[in-house]
Amino acid sequence: MTNTSTLMAFHVNCSEQRRPSLFQNIHRLKTRLSSSYKPLLKELKQLPMQLDVSQSIRNASVKLLDALVDSMFQFADQPILSSQSNFAPVDELNEPFVITSIEGKIPDDFPEGVFIRNGPNPLFGGLKSTTSMFGKTGHMWIEGEGMLHALYFDKESDSGNWTVLYKSRHVETETFKLEKKRNKPSFLPAIEGSSPAILTSYLLNMLRFGKVNKDLSNTNVFEHSGKFYSIAENHLPQEIDIFSLQTLADWDINGAWQRPFTAHPKTAPGTGELVVFGVDAMKPYMEVGVVSADGRRLVHKVDLKLKRCPLSHDMGVTERYNVIIDFPLTIDLHRLIKGGPLIKFDNKDYARIGIMPRYGDVDSVRWFAVEPNCTFHILNCFEEGAEVVVRGCRSLESIISESYGMDLEESEWVSGRLRSKLPVQQSTFSTNDELLFCRFYEWRLNMKTGEVKERNLTGTKFSLEFPMINPSFNGLKNKFGYTQIVHEPASISSGMPKFGGLAKLFFDETASKEGEHSEGHIKVEYHEFEGNTFCTGSAFVPKEGALEEDDGWIITFVHDEDTNTSKVYIIDTNNFTSEPVAKITLPCRVPYGFHGAFMPIPSHD
Repeated sequence: MTNTSTLMAFHVNCSEQRRPSLFQNIHRLKTRLSSSYKPLLKELKQLPMQLDVSQSIRNASVKLLDALVDSMFQFADQPILSSQSNFAPVDELNEPFVITSIEGKIPDDFPEGVFIRNGPNPLFGGLKSTTSMFGKTGHMWIEGEGMLHALYFDKESDSGNWTVLYKSRHVETETFKLEKKRNKPSFLPAIEGSSPAILTSYLLNMLRFGKVNKDLSNTNVFEHSGKFYSIAENHLPQEIDIFSLQTLADWDINGAWQRPFTAHPKTAPGTGELVVFGVDAMKPYMEVGVVSADGRRLVHKVDLKLKRCPLSHDMGVTERYNVIIDFPLTIDLHRLIKGGPLIKFDNKDYARIGIMPRYGDVDSVRWFAVEPNCTFHILNCFEEGAEVVVRGCRSLESIISESYGMDLEESEWVSGRLRSKLPVQQSTFSTNDELLFCRFYEWRLNMKTGEVKERNLTGTKFSLEFPMINPSFNGLKNKFGYTQIVHEPASISSGMPKFGGLAKLFFDETASKEGEHSEGHIKVEYHEFEGNTFCTGSAFVPKEGALEEDDGWIITFVHDEDTNTSKVYIIDTNNFTSEPVAKITLPCRVPYGFHGAFMPIPSHD
């Protein structure tokens, strides 16, 4: 299962351009939809070069096109099932709320800082669908404007007492501000639906707003060089004031990066540089960059010259290498023009992992063919002898898929895939796997011989996703990892991923419990929540002065669907199966979201 996040929130991206004159284009819109790809792409690229008219005429053109959209397209709220109630949006809580209800005790050696989580919080009541003469389109469940939920931990130096504050705020991207000003849905959904309807929405959004989709910024949060950012990989990151949660500006690395930006950039061990990549539906399909440790310069950038656009959500780093994922979940405008899906997973297409020297060029990348699969999230990568070891959450199907259409609700498709089994003969390395079941997986790539060894590290007790480690071991060999565990009955019932607990992975120990033992499987401990309680945004918090890698806590947002109460749990990773050491009750419902992080923050006067 995944978000992004991700579970990622990827959208077809075009750079922002001035709005062109529309008079010569509108009447040809429908006929273009069935034309070949090259003429359409050529015209899209030439739109900014059309006659430059006055601002008043441009405004009139946009108003005319808005009137066309209003007359031809009908927006409707997507239904929310009772089992999906905590996916519904909430209002902001801009003013800090002092938390007074804490069950248990925040540990004395817990660090001061902020636990912050990102996730979708759609404007105007929820996700939308549209109907028109071209067909139907709708938002995917991973869409929706980003909202940050933050919990601040401040310890009084004299008494040792904790002050805990909560606040939440939308990430105000340019498209968020545009629709907020208009006070109505304006961007047409342009990812899921019939091909003619998607293309029409694509073009109308581009003509009116200079981009084909909204900048959602709903997937992750990260820190680099003392600054904090919100991100979804369809656009640039937005810098955030960590105290007020105010959106400051897009971060384009002083103008050097003008394309989508991964939701999972990685800090290189040793140097503190930030390794990033961005995928786009138009060439170049993927570029990799290295940002200086101070965040001021893009010190390296390379086009990998891929032949397709993989919907890659994550990447890895080691001490010397960048690890690139090129798996067969792809975005393809050619396919869309021909009437096929924009996004498609093809388990008969090739899958490969690229190992690239930190500042390498396209010819320096060593590609390793692996079994076709869908992996959204990488836990960690490291070098061990001649091998580069890659570990992540792997499934045999994508939760983002073309297999459902607008005649089959997305939740029904997900529920069916969770129940479905893959026959043994269809998978070399897996047997009777549920199609969306994520097992923890390892690839060992030998840089000398070219050999690939891949295997499941966990069994089939739980599906595992949203992995995390002690961040001090990113890019280095680690002994422990942590994931959220999918609650299968609740996910089937709602048709949406729900996570009913956490797992601790012991990479240096072998599974030994009865019914769990299998050659090569590692030891796993599980922390299961009480009934109808589910988590999102989990993060590892290292203990101050820790001596061991697993000295610390997992902190996570949880929601009890029986009481409609949201809390934050703090779980001791050395007593992983025990009750949380603290349960912090929040003043309002926190919808399920994607990725979270715990960040030490500077003093704030």
